[in-house]
Parts: sequence; structure tokens; C-alpha cells
Amino acid sequence: MTDWVVDLIDKGGLIAVAFLMFLETVFPPIPSELIMSLAGIRAGQGELSLTGIIIAGTFGAMAGNVVWYVIARWLGIERFKPLIDRWGRWITMTWAEVERGQLWFERYGTFFVFMGRMLPTVRSLVSVPAGLLKMRWRSFLIASTIGTAGWTALLALAGYKLGSSFEEIDNFLGPISTAIVVTILLAYVWRLWTHRKVRPVD
Repeated sequence: MTDWVVDLIDKGGLIAVAFLMFLETVFPPIPSELIMSLAGIRAGQGELSLTGIIIAGTFGAMAGNVVWYVIARWLGIERFKPLIDRWGRWITMTWAEVERGQLWFERYGTFFVFMGRMLPTVRSLVSVPAGLLKMRWRSFLIASTIGTAGWTALLALAGYKLGSSFEEIDNFLGPISTAIVVTILLAYVWRLWTHRKVRPVD
């Protein structure tokens, strides 16, 4: 995958960076760590502008964020009630928890979106609860843009500073990403194991 990303960036420049970050947001297996750090390396070598790749990467990722938000907002949380009532054990969620989540999101949703944008794996999924719970457009865009720009700049600067030593970036960010994914999987297994089905009230 590395060779493909490098080749696309070399040929497409900033447009390719924006396009790759858009894909990364709608299709998480393409990692932003790879895209932005490689773009940063090219900036360090004088082939691209550091400011340019940060803006392009942020723009591309935000385009993907908005796509997921719009889809989730259109669907709305109410459409998921029959799904949660029927498959709540596997989703590890009850409708009462959804209602509590709505109240929590009204208070802390902006901070949740902001922080979520800077967490590997999680950052690509944050738009879904924000859309489902109908977070205000302005709050969503501000929190998402700031968080996305911060994460994008961090990766770009890492690549810029380390030059061609991509292995050093991977050695640093790789374990963090793996640890977060493992934690999420363990949390899911625990929730699945301890979940108690709540019968819906007629």
C-alpha cells in the first residue's frame, strides 16, 4: 500500500493528498498515518508545501466527515429503535442507553467530536453518532475541523521532521493505533459478555 500512496502523491500532489484523506475517512482501512506522514516526507524533501498538505489533508478528511454526518442525520436515531430492540445484545446497547447518550451528547458532544478526531480508528467513526443524534451543524463543523486539522498537522509534521525515515513514524504510531484497536475490541467483548437484554415496553 505504501508504494501506491507514494506514487499517487507524487503524481497528483495536493489534490491526491486531499483525495486520499477523503478515502481514509469513508474507508478507514486506508490509514491517515500513512498518507499524511508520507506527504510530510515529500514536503521535507521540498517537493510539496507543508502548509499545503495540511490544508489539503484537512479538506479531504472533512469532506468525508460531512458525508458520514449527512447520511447518519438523514437516517436519524429513531430508525434504529427496532434494530436495537431486536439485536441489542450484539450491538451491546439498549434503547435506554441511547436516550441517555442523547442527553450526554447534548452536553459534551462538541468535546467528544473534537477529541475523537485525533484518535486513530475512532476518528473516522465520530460523524455517525454526531449525525444520528442530530448535533448542531455549526458545532459539528467547528469541532471536527479543529480536531482534524490538529491530527493532520501532527502527522504531516512528523513526516516532515523525520524525512525519509518512515519506519520511525510507524514504530511510534503503530503501537498506539494497535493499542486503541485492541482496547475497543476488548471493550466490545466485555460489553457483549455483561449485556443484559431489556425488554421493550409496549
